[in-house]
Amino acid sequence: MADQSIAGPAGVMMAGEGDRSGRARLVIGLSCVVLALAVFLSLTSGASDASAVKVVGDWLSGAAPVDAALDARDRLIVYDIRLPRVVLGMLIGAALAVSGAVMQGLFRNPLADPGLIGVSAGASLGAVSVIVLGASVLLPVTALFGTFALPLAAFCGGLTVTLLLYTVATRQGRTSVATMLLAGLAMAALAMALTGILIFMADDRQLRDLTFWQLGSLAGATWQKIGSVGPIIVLSLAAMPFLARGLNALALGEATAGHLGIPVQRLKYTAIVGVSAAVGASVAVSGGIGFVGIVVPHLLRLLIGPDNRYLLPASALLGASLLLLADAVARTIVAPAELPIGIVTAIAGAPFFLWILLRKRGIVDL
Repeated sequence: MADQSIAGPAGVMMAGEGDRSGRARLVIGLSCVVLALAVFLSLTSGASDASAVKVVGDWLSGAAPVDAALDARDRLIVYDIRLPRVVLGMLIGAALAVSGAVMQGLFRNPLADPGLIGVSAGASLGAVSVIVLGASVLLPVTALFGTFALPLAAFCGGLTVTLLLYTVATRQGRTSVATMLLAGLAMAALAMALTGILIFMADDRQLRDLTFWQLGSLAGATWQKIGSVGPIIVLSLAAMPFLARGLNALALGEATAGHLGIPVQRLKYTAIVGVSAAVGASVAVSGGIGFVGIVVPHLLRLLIGPDNRYLLPASALLGASLLLLADAVARTIVAPAELPIGIVTAIAGAPFFLWILLRKRGIVDL
């Protein structure tokens, strides 16, 4: 008997693929293990020889340290430097990967990515605006929102670009993939040009900070930054799984999804706002980190299929793991100096992206 394709609001399986739910659960379980190992590696690696294992062991046992000065130094490095960096890396990695998966599901294209279609560039423009103009033109905004001004500006920048992109690429209820990609490149170029003008206006201190910020880094991770962007990212990530059923149905087309009872327009707007919030908050504190949003979801689709009920949580776990591993490489490969994490993800992600293009050339064939 020939294989039947099964489609419904709860999930979509392409003909001949079969049920991959068992494999998906296994991959999610393995991703949890990989994330735990990545956290351990991040806490124990770095230019300093501080031992996270010793610090945790002393804390659990309650034993008094032999050398109180060294123990205090180790606790400072582990709790106040490495641990905030690990927490922020997990949040940002999960946010970028899940945002990429949602964008790919929304546009029904494996090449869609917040970085490729200009969302990250728009978020960067908003963040740079606050950094450069926060003490002058935007002083009322920074005074009103305080530490939330930077992530809020990045969110607004990403949301504006996403809404413009969706408006340009959608005609008569249908989204053109080619128009989406080309319009995204144009909007990203425009946002980068405006960002360049602001950088030109920056003073020496701001220029130095912006140079390293644009390359992407978790070096400035603090508990205060986590407190300002963490709630935004967590709320966005918590809302994404509720989009899974709608994204599965949307894979059959907007008309079919509507007949299946999916509120398509509400789904689109919710996805756009969620992605803009997650990416905007991430860019605000880490700068530009590319390729996580396209590499992780596509790799998982090859392993577990397109069912977003499993793809979204798996993307969060694997995205967090990947960014922590990239950060560990960035901190150790040129120690005691530190390589920007955006360089590491680009070196690893660019060849993978080229491989995707070679496999999916028909998608971008104009």
